[in-house]
Parts: sequence; C-alpha cells; structure tokens
Amino acid sequence: MKNRNLITVCILAILLTSEAFAQISEDAKRSDYNQNKPEREEWFRDAGLGMMLHWSLDSQLGMVISHSIVGSSKDYRDRYYKELPKTFNPTKFDASEIARIARMSGMKYVVLTTKHHSGFCLWDTKTTDFNIMNTPYGKDIVKAFVDAVRAQGLAVGFYYSPEDWLFVDKQGALVKRVDRDKISKSFRKAYDKYMVDQLTELLTNYGKIDMMFLDGGHWPPAKKACWSLQPDIIITRGAMESPEQTVADVVMDHPWEAAITINNQWQYKPSQKFIKEGRKLIEILIESRAKGGNLVLNLGPKPSGELDIDEEEPLRELAAWMFVNQEAIYNVRPWIVSHEDNIWFTKAKDENTVYVHLTGHKSWERGDRKEFVLKSVKATKKTKIEVVGHDGLVVEYQPDKDPKSYAVQKGDGLHLSVIRAQRIYNNNFWPNAVVVKLTNVEPVYKVPEFTTLEAEKKNDKVYFLGKVNDLKAFEEVQVRFDYRVYPGFHESIYYKDWESTHWMALDKAEEFRVVMESLVKDKEYEFRVVLQTKYGKLYGNINKVRP
Repeated sequence: MKNRNLITVCILAILLTSEAFAQISEDAKRSDYNQNKPEREEWFRDAGLGMMLHWSLDSQLGMVISHSIVGSSKDYRDRYYKELPKTFNPTKFDASEIARIARMSGMKYVVLTTKHHSGFCLWDTKTTDFNIMNTPYGKDIVKAFVDAVRAQGLAVGFYYSPEDWLFVDKQGALVKRVDRDKISKSFRKAYDKYMVDQLTELLTNYGKIDMMFLDGGHWPPAKKACWSLQPDIIITRGAMESPEQTVADVVMDHPWEAAITINNQWQYKPSQKFIKEGRKLIEILIESRAKGGNLVLNLGPKPSGELDIDEEEPLRELAAWMFVNQEAIYNVRPWIVSHEDNIWFTKAKDENTVYVHLTGHKSWERGDRKEFVLKSVKATKKTKIEVVGHDGLVVEYQPDKDPKSYAVQKGDGLHLSVIRAQRIYNNNFWPNAVVVKLTNVEPVYKVPEFTTLEAEKKNDKVYFLGKVNDLKAFEEVQVRFDYRVYPGFHESIYYKDWESTHWMALDKAEEFRVVMESLVKDKEYEFRVVLQTKYGKLYGNINKVRP
C-alpha cells in the first residue's frame, strides 16, 4: 500500500509540473476558489488555536521580514541575496522545544514560514540555491520542524509565499508585489512552474501536511497544487477569511482565522518591542472563538533559532489559562451573540452548553463572589452551573466560604453568582477571564439581521448607511452608528473608544442613513451599525470611508 501511495504522489508531481498544469479550471481562477473538504474544515474549527513562526535569514538584522527588498537599490539586493546566507547559522534552533512549548500553550497546530516573499527557502530545495542548505547551518529546517511537531501530536502547517522577489529580480522586473493577472504570459508561465515545483517538493517530501497558509496575493495554481497533491490539506489564507493583526468584526458561522503577532512585528524585532501581555492574548483568543474563528499566534525566533523570551513568557500565562479552561475553546461554536459588554460566549458544538467568559476585571481575588446578569441565555429545569476547572467543593484555607456558584432565572435575565475558588497564583489574584459552564440552557431571542453598508459621498457630504433586513420578533429597535478615525493596521486591536451618532427608532426592516458633517477630510474613518433591543446592544460589521 505504501508503494502504491508513493507511485500516486509521484504521478501527481509529474502532472503538476507538466504543460497540463497550465489548464486551470474556471473555478480555480476565482479568488474565492475553495476545495477544502467540509469535514476537514470542521476539524480546523474544532482546533481553535495555533502557533505560527515567521523566520528567515534577515532575522539577523532584526528587521521586517522580506519587505526591505522592495524599493531597495541593486547593491542592497545583491548583498541581501549573497551575504546574508553566509552568516545565517541558527545553531540553537530546537524544533522539539518549540513544539513542546506550542503543545503546552494549548496550540493544536504549528505553522512554519517555509518561504517568505524574499524567496529564501528553509528546506533542501532543488529549485534555487537561495536556501538553508547553502548556509553555515546546512540542515533542512523544514524536516526537523515537521518531525518535532508530529512527535508532539500536533498538526503540521506550512506558510508559503507564492510571491518570490528573487525570482522577480532575476527576470529583470521591478521588485514589488506582483499582480499575476497583469504580467506577461511567458513571465506568468515561468513563475507558476517555479512555484508549483516548490510546492511539489514541500507536499511530497515531508509526508502528510495538515494545513497551508498561502500569503502574497491571488495565485490559483498554488491552491490547485496543494489540493491535487494532498486532497485533505486545509488552506487557510487563500481559501478562507484571514484577518491580519485584528479579529473579525462580527460572528461568522464558517471557518476563518485571525493571524496576530505577540510582538508588533512578524519576525524577530530586538528594538521597539511592543509585546502583548498574556491577558491580552487570552482576550483575543476568547473574542476569536466567540465570533466563530480560530486564532494563530505568531512568534519570531531569534537568528540563533531559539525563541525570544519576551515572546515566550506571555505564552506561559496563556498556557495556564488554557490548562484550566481548554474545554471552552476546543470544539466550540458561536452563541447567538458573541458578547454582552465584557461577557463573552462560546457554545459546545453539539450540546445545549454555553461557556460564559467573564472578562474585564483587573483582578478577581480568590474567595470573592461576583454577580452577573445574562440577557441572551435562559435557564431550564435541567440547567446546571459550574466554574470550569473547579469542583465547587472547597475554597482552600477559607472553610467559611461557600464554594458553589449559582444560576437563577429572573424576569430581567439569568442571574449568576460566581465564586473564584481555584488557586492559580500565590498572591491569590487572577487578572484573566473566569469561565462559567452552563448546561441545558436556551437562547432568549432570535437576533435581528442587520448590516453596515458602504458609505455614500454626495455633494461634498458623507452619509453612513445601514440596513435592518429582519427584525425577527422585535416590534421596534433603536439604531445608530459608531465611528472613529481609523487607528491603523497594528493599533486597531487595542483601541476600543468610539464616537456615536444619535439613536433612531425603527419598527420595520429598512435602510437608514446619517449625514456626517463633522468628519475631517483626508482622514480615514471606520464606522459600524449599533442596534439596541430590550436585551442590549448588538454590533455590526465595520466599513471604512475617507471624506
């Protein structure tokens, strides 16, 4: 059977590198082309959390990965391609240690940058000399990575950039992001073959690969090669929504993945660090899962190959939280709403069980009891409550404290009385989310359907537009717009402050608008619909406009 499989793979490889590959199906020409198997997408959604490693030879300079090449002089590029390989010697690279840290942190998969846009390959490739074998290190990093990740029982993922600026440079073209549809047929044919040859190596030489993250534009042949060579592979970026340095605006009940760095740069950055605290990583994970998505957290190994301790330390806090609360992250789907203020929800995939993530407290002292009211969750006669990770039987060294938590349905909502009893830190304080498990519960209402539309510019005025498509059982709702100056690519995940327009009452499904006369020209704004029901506020998707 093994020989038969090997023959099949070899035949596929021959086919993919032949002229026949140029005949891309009409479906494959679409940017939304997706042949991920539904059962594999379900596996991916169940996994929830992964690690990504951005690492290449320019980590030696502590600079942005690859992008310094664009706009650089010929002398710079020549030294980049010829000199950097001579000094890249990551002798402290320990794939087994990285895989152990990933597993300990609750990751279910690990993704390695096999090749970024510069074209430097971390594997023993026959397609270019610009690879790890032609460095003082001289060993196949991809092989060591794959073996180590598999040994920890984790899924193996490859990041691969179809874009390759060394290849572009050798063609005599301007080094920049390439629009595949706008280059000559001969250039595109050579580019596609080079890319497919590399993917064929990656997907035939290292056994089963679970995931592929295709970064750097729309390259249909790359997706076709992946699914042809390994039909069970999951393509994330390239086949599903993959927000970068932010989380999806709204709940989406289909696969998506947020790719977010622990530092404020993808690759190792020894200066100007802005490391996210463990608490922030936990909150990003909770929000991603509450909105139906996965989170892949990125680390940038040092030039020596070891992890940066400043990035590793927040993972230890995430690890502690995941060790306690993992059942609220794995195998979950969105609740009817993602959150009520600072309370976030996930739902067990095939059960009437809701996990209530209580965030927003600066610290919750062990033995303290706090009260909460849920508007979207309704108890039944069979409802039970527990704090995830705790048995509800004892508060250590505090025998006078009632260790149980309680859920009581009242007219204004489901009242929770929750005690934090488990000792995690020696000082008894815990700054991170406490998770409550509610079994046999029901939703209180059906969520109205609404959306934020594109802004309209007319006669030097800007109009924010929104639409309520279905009020469901509500006779009336209130709507408004939240807006703010767009804080920037990396910063938006930190800024929570919005300005608001006035409320408007709607008693039927219809479009609505507000003229915005106070917006400053040449600034970019983002805006969203906010819908108020008697149970609380709901938030729509975010759009942008520049007056």
